[in-house]
Amino acid sequence: MQEYKIQIKKILLAVVIGFVFFALSMSVFTLTQSALIGSIAFLVTLWTNEGLPLAVVSLLPIILFPAFSIMSTKMTSANYSHPIIYLFLGGFLIAIAVEKTKLHTWISDKILGIFPPSPRGIIFSLVFTSGLLSSILSNTTTTLLLISIALFLTHNKQLKMRFALAIAYGASVGGILTPIGTPPNLILYGIMEEHSMELIPFLEWVGMVAPLVFGMFIVVASLLSIGVKHIEVDFKREKHELDSSQKKVFYIIGFLIAMLLLNAPLQPYWGGLGLSESGLLLACGLLLFVPPLNILDWMEDKSKIPFRIMFLFGAGFSIAKAFSHTGLADEVASYLLSITHLSPILLLLSVAVLITFTTEITSNTALISIMLPVIYSVAEQSGINTTLFMMVATVCASYAFMLPIATAPNAIAMSSGVVSIQNMARYGVVLNLIGIGLIVLIAEYFWKGVL
Repeated sequence: MQEYKIQIKKILLAVVIGFVFFALSMSVFTLTQSALIGSIAFLVTLWTNEGLPLAVVSLLPIILFPAFSIMSTKMTSANYSHPIIYLFLGGFLIAIAVEKTKLHTWISDKILGIFPPSPRGIIFSLVFTSGLLSSILSNTTTTLLLISIALFLTHNKQLKMRFALAIAYGASVGGILTPIGTPPNLILYGIMEEHSMELIPFLEWVGMVAPLVFGMFIVVASLLSIGVKHIEVDFKREKHELDSSQKKVFYIIGFLIAMLLLNAPLQPYWGGLGLSESGLLLACGLLLFVPPLNILDWMEDKSKIPFRIMFLFGAGFSIAKAFSHTGLADEVASYLLSITHLSPILLLLSVAVLITFTTEITSNTALISIMLPVIYSVAEQSGINTTLFMMVATVCASYAFMLPIATAPNAIAMSSGVVSIQNMARYGVVLNLIGIGLIVLIAEYFWKGVL
């Protein structure tokens, strides 16, 4: 009975917060846009206080958006079949196979043979490994490949949570390192090309961004390492040969990584294979059901697939679509014009804060697609450094550390079952603020002289 009352209070709190945000928004935005803001506040509150199960909250946009005339049911539900969801499904099938065959014990042994086996050493190694891999592979793929391995390293729940976040946060930061590391970077290139702006060369991009990325790696690892000094890692190294099932999964993963590397564009030197990354991961995941592999069995293993996270992705894509469909994104961006009288460093700070916290509740790809053309227009009209401001906005789109809806790595960390939304938000808000401070300082005192 007590749990029932607490749950009702959490739902009522979400309703009140949603209504407050709706009422406050009415003085600035249209009725539909205000309804969207109120709905998002309602959803985020329920995700955060866990008043309803994650999957249930994630399906609510299909009901709320048509009810408040934000988007039709057809337009909303279409976002629940986005290609990234199938990339996630394929990757998670591989992760299930890794765990089922205990291949992660062998891989873990190899990792600990290189890095110090202390909690702090493992956290640093996971952040750097995840980050560097995600600079050439997608952050979603990287997180999926590493998450089950990391969780095997300890039975301690606190360490499992920190290891999962180390991989998720490392992947998000690492995607910034190269122009091909994350979709927002490629969108920036596309918009610069569209406006006949000079593209930032690949190696120059890496040189510019490296201090920020490695600085954030250290910040992330240091923050997650607080309080782990006296915790012992209970993983023991055991040397053993791979059995036939483990070899099958290992070869599938090796083939997948090779194909992903060949598929990655390295402009202007190599255009990639042009294959769908979602298709590649899903194909490799489904191969595990096929003879003579026979690693996965649908009746036995389907319960391990985190469908609730797939619904969460759908909710995130629905919110992103609603932002553009209702014109809310354009309205928010138009207010940037009113702050162009500020000093350059305060203007940089404003853009960084706006993008960083907005990307927590919408897809970074959708957000940056909407915001970059607006920032270009604002910069052109006010005579400020266009490339600099677009670069800051693009990087900040990857600074989503607080909510599982914000990025695929965050959602995958949640799907592991060891990370609560409260823990993610607690670490995430600190990283958001530190990240904003770092990028503004680097943009003002380093990038300005280069761009």
